[in-house]
Amino acid sequence: MIYPKKYDVIVVGGGHAGIEASLAAARLNCQTLLLTMNLDTTGLMSCNPAIGGLGKGQLVKEIDALGGEMAKAIDKTAIQFRRLNTKKGPAVQSSRAQADRENYRLYMKYVLENQPGLDIKQTLVDNLLLKDISSSSKSDLAQRKVWGVETSIGERFLGECVIITPGTFLEGIIHIGLKHFSGGRMGGFSSIQLAHNLRDLGFRLGRFKTGTCPRLDGKSINFSSLTSQKGDSHPIPFSFSTEEIEQSSVPCYITYTNVRTHQIIKDNLDRSPLYTGTIKATGVRYCPSIEDKVMKFSERKRHQVFLEPEGLKTKEFYPNGLSTSLPLDVQIKVLRSIKGLERVEVVRPGYGIEHDYVDPTCLRPTLETKLVSELYFAGQINGTTGYEEAAAQGLMAGINAALRVKREEPLILNRAEAYIGVLIDDLVTKGTNEPYRMFTSRAEYRLLLREDNADIRLREKGYRVGLVSSEEHQKVKRKEKMVKLELDRLSSSKILPTQQTNEKLTQLGTKPIKAPLSLRGLLRRPEVTYEKLRILDKESCKVEREIARQVEIQIMYDGYIERELQQVEKFKKMENLKIPPGFGFQNIPGLSSEVKEKFSKIKPHSLGQASRISGITPAAISILMIHLKRLS
Repeated sequence: MIYPKKYDVIVVGGGHAGIEASLAAARLNCQTLLLTMNLDTTGLMSCNPAIGGLGKGQLVKEIDALGGEMAKAIDKTAIQFRRLNTKKGPAVQSSRAQADRENYRLYMKYVLENQPGLDIKQTLVDNLLLKDISSSSKSDLAQRKVWGVETSIGERFLGECVIITPGTFLEGIIHIGLKHFSGGRMGGFSSIQLAHNLRDLGFRLGRFKTGTCPRLDGKSINFSSLTSQKGDSHPIPFSFSTEEIEQSSVPCYITYTNVRTHQIIKDNLDRSPLYTGTIKATGVRYCPSIEDKVMKFSERKRHQVFLEPEGLKTKEFYPNGLSTSLPLDVQIKVLRSIKGLERVEVVRPGYGIEHDYVDPTCLRPTLETKLVSELYFAGQINGTTGYEEAAAQGLMAGINAALRVKREEPLILNRAEAYIGVLIDDLVTKGTNEPYRMFTSRAEYRLLLREDNADIRLREKGYRVGLVSSEEHQKVKRKEKMVKLELDRLSSSKILPTQQTNEKLTQLGTKPIKAPLSLRGLLRRPEVTYEKLRILDKESCKVEREIARQVEIQIMYDGYIERELQQVEKFKKMENLKIPPGFGFQNIPGLSSEVKEKFSKIKPHSLGQASRISGITPAAISILMIHLKRLS
């Protein structure tokens, strides 16, 4: 059956990547179709009930700045907010929020169902429909174009662009002890035929492993013996559009594994699919299972466990830190050896899951595939792990598919502009041999790419594309103006070395002055904050908190920021030296066969991207640069 309606964009998969992709395309006035296996699990959090975290919080802020939905969703459905790394510098501070898992899913389902220009259908996609488009001999131009999808029951949906966002469902296999069965998530099908179809089309597929924790019955937990962890009393919203967080906060609880816990795990490794070789795929290094923690960090006597509530209207708790694929009876023994969980009941077992991913070096920076034109991949199919990483890719794929339909220039964020740029550049340039997770350490210019300035960095781009309203655009323009005015005022306003002034400076814990000093110079002192500055300067009391924070960071880290800006200028020179499509790397004299092969595989779009390919030497870049300049 061929549906008569032809779509501009078809999105396959209703997870975090698929949601952002379909909303972005529809909001850019493209007729969009979202196809998902189960409408009731759209936006479901398969693993921990939380959004954000170190490096991930920055992604969520950037998604919001560009016009995405994730930040708004968590602001409306969170039950606890916490700022992380607050004792460290602003470059590595991140936000995290516990979600009401069910409310988050329902919020996203409501937004999708009420989005104009977006149709949603429940079905399983098995095959891509392709047609030949070119006889060009240029090696990096796709010879085939996608024109639709075919489902397991023979439906055919036609579309100009297709975005594949299958999460862990691509030939997924669930492991609980030595038992395993097909599934992309507990209770969900596995997308087997689509994985085979992608292989047949020539895509390089690999296998990764992830896992989740058991869910616990809160009625069986002894909270009185545990340490309570409350959220921030004055939470900062994720979305720049959210004025204030209205809902109340609930606590999480902290407990620890112990020597007995670890011994139970060691005694049962012969029943672990990880240690018997049943699971062969590479797992998430930065989020290991409890089995891996115990074996790889044998010197540790205990590991922290966070008991996170799954929502306000459920008694289920998520024991963050206890991801496992051990048999259920062993999971229960492990849990009951932990303080506060001595009589705990498991309502859902933890499990490991293996799934296919596609080598992301087959993608362009737009997330369009090099093999098939107008076909985009986003999320865990590209080798990533995490809701935030998936949503960021989905947003960019949705934007670029829509711009492709409109015959407009794509939106490509570089490493100096956004964590999203770092994420995508890492994937398409270097690939990944393990599930990719975002960290602040992956960004070279992280002092410039902070959470607090994501709107200043990216709102303009979201507005130009068409996802950010004029009202929100004007709001950030005002913020920029107010920051500049306050910086100028602090530079021109001076305090004099009077006795009264020096007494106040001593009270603030800083040295007295012997000559006039600008307020900007005073704020540059590490012991003086903007809050303390208000004791000396009444005008500072009139400045909004958000503006004050921007000003304080700009002044306190002035030298470091200036240094990074200089590094960015050098970076831009490399990025601006473009490599034309179809460029013949094989014809460059002086390059080794290995270098030519790597260039031909990745097909870098700029000299900068070429320099970041693994194993490429500075000498090879010099040769390439000379050749490119001769052509220009």
